Amino acid sequence: MPMTLKVYEVSRDGTIRTIRPEAEVKPLEKPEASHQFPACQCPECPETAR
Repeated sequence: MPMTLKVYEVSRDGTIRTIRPEAEVKPLEKPEASHQFPACQCPECPETAR
């Protein structure tokens, strides 16, 4: 079953600004069973610079 996702921000005065328009996304059939964040892929991190 597809889902829709829209990213927006709301200012203090109630103004809504769309960051990413609504898009259809397909959920994973079987998500990974982990409580950890994935390893950082940024070139500045010492873990990936090795």
